[in-house]
Amino acid sequence: MYEVLTPVSEMLSRNLDTLCHQPLLVCGLLEDDLPGLLAEHGPAPRVFTTDFRYFQWLSTRNGVKPEFGALPASEPAAGLLLLMPKAKAEAEYLLAACLPLLSPGAPVFMAGDNKGGVKAAPRLLAPWCEQVNKLDSARRASLYQAELSRPAPQLQAGNWVHRYALAKERLTVCTLPGVFSADHLDAGTQLLLDNAGVLHGRVLDFGCGAGVIGASLLQRNPDIELEQIDINALALEASRLTLAENGLQAKVYASDGLDQVQGRFDCIISNPPFHAGLKTFYRTTETLLREARNYLRPGGSLLLVANAFLPYPELIEQHFGRCDTLAANGRFKIYRAQA
Repeated sequence: MYEVLTPVSEMLSRNLDTLCHQPLLVCGLLEDDLPGLLAEHGPAPRVFTTDFRYFQWLSTRNGVKPEFGALPASEPAAGLLLLMPKAKAEAEYLLAACLPLLSPGAPVFMAGDNKGGVKAAPRLLAPWCEQVNKLDSARRASLYQAELSRPAPQLQAGNWVHRYALAKERLTVCTLPGVFSADHLDAGTQLLLDNAGVLHGRVLDFGCGAGVIGASLLQRNPDIELEQIDINALALEASRLTLAENGLQAKVYASDGLDQVQGRFDCIISNPPFHAGLKTFYRTTETLLREARNYLRPGGSLLLVANAFLPYPELIEQHFGRCDTLAANGRFKIYRAQA
């Protein structure tokens, strides 16, 4: 999955002499074995990732011990390499989380796809770095280099939490940078909630994001036993915050697809991921549709919202025998299948 170097890492491979002077703290949009490449040519990097799937993969590699979570460990770092994430707000958050671990004079690098926002590097680094230089540009990617000019203040986690109210659901949603539904309830999730009906028993919120679906279900069905999963550490933290803000309780944990899930459920409900980084990404949802029946109790239901053009009904029918369309609004459709 991560074996082939991305164009960004291919560009970075031309700059190993510069990047490998010190053990860098590497974070952001990690999609390949760049940490292994750095370790081959210099001190092993320290890798911090919010992506549980990538964390698991890199954990099986020799020479690099990754960290997974919403924040890096508090140990000092000799330098930073930030691979530009999809959302600029997430890049700002990662800089705020990682730069306090550096001392003035430490090198700071930012790299990414030219269409992915990396050109904002000089502006993003300006509060802490006097000068930011473009070091290289190739494969439609760029590398920027700077030096930390002044100490960065410790991140105040509460300052990065954004809240918005859902009057219809009687909820306050807490979100963090880069998490889906960052500042409003998207139309697909609203359609799903409008057609979820009454639920009971054990319920799994797959790809929980900021926790809107799970929290809404708990408000309507307080007796359900809810579990919420995601591969993104910031999404998991946002879900925990949303639950706490509304006085609700659920089990929230990282899972790559259904791999870390135990037992069977009465309902699996999801507005599944549609994008990963800058790419359209269907694999997670297609795997869910293939495997969900094995995680449902007899008579249990899979409830799913998806873009109307996606060919998911055929895949659901292949594994469940039947797929019902509960609702549609032109852009989205709600599908239900029973075990």
